Amino acid sequence: MSEKKIIAVVGATGEQGGSVARALLADGEFAVRALARNPESAAAAKLAALGAEVVAADLYDVDSLRKGFDGAYGAYLVTPYFTHMSPAKEVEEVRNLVAAAQGLRHVVWSTLEDTREAISLDDDRMPTLEGKYKVPHFDVKGGEADALFAQAGLPTTYVRMSFYWNNLLSGSAPHRRADGTLALSLPMGESRISGIAAEDIGKAVVSILKHPSETIGQTIGLGAEHLTGEEVAEAFSEVLGEEVAYDPMSHNDFRALGFPAAEDLGNMFQYYAEFDTHILPRRGTARTRELVPGWLTLKEFLTAHREEIVIG
Repeated sequence: MSEKKIIAVVGATGEQGGSVARALLADGEFAVRALARNPESAAAAKLAALGAEVVAADLYDVDSLRKGFDGAYGAYLVTPYFTHMSPAKEVEEVRNLVAAAQGLRHVVWSTLEDTREAISLDDDRMPTLEGKYKVPHFDVKGGEADALFAQAGLPTTYVRMSFYWNNLLSGSAPHRRADGTLALSLPMGESRISGIAAEDIGKAVVSILKHPSETIGQTIGLGAEHLTGEEVAEAFSEVLGEEVAYDPMSHNDFRALGFPAAEDLGNMFQYYAEFDTHILPRRGTARTRELVPGWLTLKEFLTAHREEIVIG
């Protein structure tokens, strides 16, 4: 029996990389090499218990990345932007990943589009951040990082992400108002948001890796459902057994919340809401559902994670 092809998973102890590692392990066609900055962590131990080979690798140490990719068929690459929120650091991380990935036969890169294609820097509807970005964690990927993969000639599938339904379990979960009622303040206005469960991202990546001739060189947007804020609130109402009103926060109020990523994420939600005709077609539900036949609806996801919902 021939040995299984190895897929190296960067960020395997994080939410996105972890979903990919677990989906690969559950599927069984590929061997999984989990790259982690701390291979002794509890998350790394869980992956090892599931059958992953866990190795130490650091995004700022190209030699460690090369060792992590050595002998692998392919890799899943993701960068931890919100650990530092620095476009310059993210570009450095991607340069190191690209340098280390030479020789791999299939690279799946987790990316986003450049929002400046839809809203120019001089458009004052949305503040410009750091002098050259509208939504930094989008723009640095679509505007700078993607080009590094293309320039290197790596056999890459570019996977555009959507809003994780997982974010609705805590940070974007409903909150209880002073009158005791529940409200969802997702800052989406009347627009639709493209969303997907993190676990379905992993399953989609498995499908992509299984069909290299159909996916290498392609940009694939993942979005299982495109829902209005009212529809998201309705799903919560059904799962919680209590009415949840949709009371969207304004983008300016979100940006003023004061936590480190508030401006970046406030701009992101404004991009989602005001440029949905630019966004939604790039995350076609039909393609996502083909890649993940057993995809989860938002209601199914919330039901499965009911005990994890943290009401604010």
